[in-house]
Amino acid sequence: MRIGVLALQGDFHEHQAMLESLGAEVVQVRLPRHLEGLQGLIIPGGESTTIGKLAVDFGLIEPLRAFGKEHAIWGTCAGAIFLSSDARREQPLLGLMDIVVARNAFGRQVDSFEADLDVHFMGQANQRPFRAIFIRAPIIEQVRGEAQALVTLPDGRIVAARQGRWLATSFHPELTGDNRFHRYFLELAR
Repeated sequence: MRIGVLALQGDFHEHQAMLESLGAEVVQVRLPRHLEGLQGLIIPGGESTTIGKLAVDFGLIEPLRAFGKEHAIWGTCAGAIFLSSDARREQPLLGLMDIVVARNAFGRQVDSFEADLDVHFMGQANQRPFRAIFIRAPIIEQVRGEAQALVTLPDGRIVAARQGRWLATSFHPELTGDNRFHRYFLELAR
């Protein structure tokens, strides 16, 4: 399976390593032609306005939107913001997923934290919690249309959502030793 990782900015190397450990062939996507032949794409964490500006500079916005209409895309942290259709933002977004995302919802870098998440939506084999890492993390304030919340914190705030073959997470699964979210995404991309 060929999966792309948007490699403009952010923690794309960690996603690549996790995917390769699962047997995927990984392509670092920097130009529209790099999308050819891929079955899915991960948009990593980083800084969402920078990712958007670079995507514009490299002529990737429309090719990414077109790719998303046919393929699985997963946005982690800043990638979830970039994937969203949040009209309040004055920054380039793909506008694919019917979610509203608030940047840095938990505070600054020093407010980063870890939390155990219930991932029963992945099936019976996933009874143990997923230890998630939140770094200057956004929160999914709202799911609309066909989007659905997958994972919430104990206080009800949404930290993972899905809409068809699109996935958004507020946290960084690639920074853990737990590959369940990457396996889940590979299933979406099949």
